[in-house]
Amino acid sequence: MSTTERSVVGRRRKPASGLPGKKRPASGLPGKKRPASGLPGKKRPASGLPGKKRPASGLPGKKRPASGLPGGPLTLGTVLLWLSIIVLLPLAAVASRSLSDGPGAFLDAVTDPRALATLRVTVQVSVAATAVNVVMGTLIAWVLVRDDFPGKGIVNALIDLPFALPTIVASLVLLSLYGPMSPVGITLNATKAGVIVALAFVTLPFVVRAVQPVLIELDREVEEAAASLGANNLVVFRRVVLPVLLPSILSGAGLAFSRALGEFGSVVLIGGNIPGDTQIASQLIREQIETDQPVDAAAISVVLLAIAFVVLFVLRVSGNRLARREAQR
Repeated sequence: MSTTERSVVGRRRKPASGLPGKKRPASGLPGKKRPASGLPGKKRPASGLPGKKRPASGLPGKKRPASGLPGGPLTLGTVLLWLSIIVLLPLAAVASRSLSDGPGAFLDAVTDPRALATLRVTVQVSVAATAVNVVMGTLIAWVLVRDDFPGKGIVNALIDLPFALPTIVASLVLLSLYGPMSPVGITLNATKAGVIVALAFVTLPFVVRAVQPVLIELDREVEEAAASLGANNLVVFRRVVLPVLLPSILSGAGLAFSRALGEFGSVVLIGGNIPGDTQIASQLIREQIETDQPVDAAAISVVLLAIAFVVLFVLRVSGNRLARREAQR
């Protein structure tokens, strides 16, 4: 074989034996082996998890609210001290005064026929005024939230007027309107109806302001769904709206009843202060203090406090149970 033929054969064998362009990718596979062996893009998040470990270990967003206000113990101590001065100490003083002559004197004061009659009248008119405000207060809150009409802002502001108006002024206004010289021809002076009207006036905001925020937050899509299924307005209110409003209605009713038990200024003129008929407990307490009977006055005050506490406690527990039951639906 000549030299030229050998060189041609060598050129032909080199690509077959070496195959540099094909063997390199087959043997090395740099584009595939690197991710398989190292997996830098996947192992880093799996091993480090910097974005997830920081919130899990530090939890800065959750620990800050848990720490409370700056100076937590000092703030708590200030609140407890203020509540003790404003609420606990006066209540303790009244309770101690009512028992200063012994349990026997306490029982004699609260079981006196006149005291029992006054307490009965007080509870009766307070329950009646609360019942009126439960109905009318809920209706007023409904109108203020669901309806638009001229002067709505003025009506909404007038709801808080009994809070700002001195109660003796309210009694004077009611006496001028429903007294012996009534311009409307209705005389309620020295009657239980007049006392109920006075108590309803001063306790109206409690129910309205308790129901109004719940109505604002109430989802109307549920009402629309019930109406689309054929339910009338009464059924929608009774089955959809009322169960949601009931806890707030009970809360407002409890506050209104407690306020009515101890009301004095709004009934002092229109009530007439007739023992056993229109005299309420606050008027009897003032009379006992003026006649130098502070122990008897303190005893009746303790009874009023006990009644108000029991009513508030029962209504609060009932409201919380109803709210939990509604949340579970």
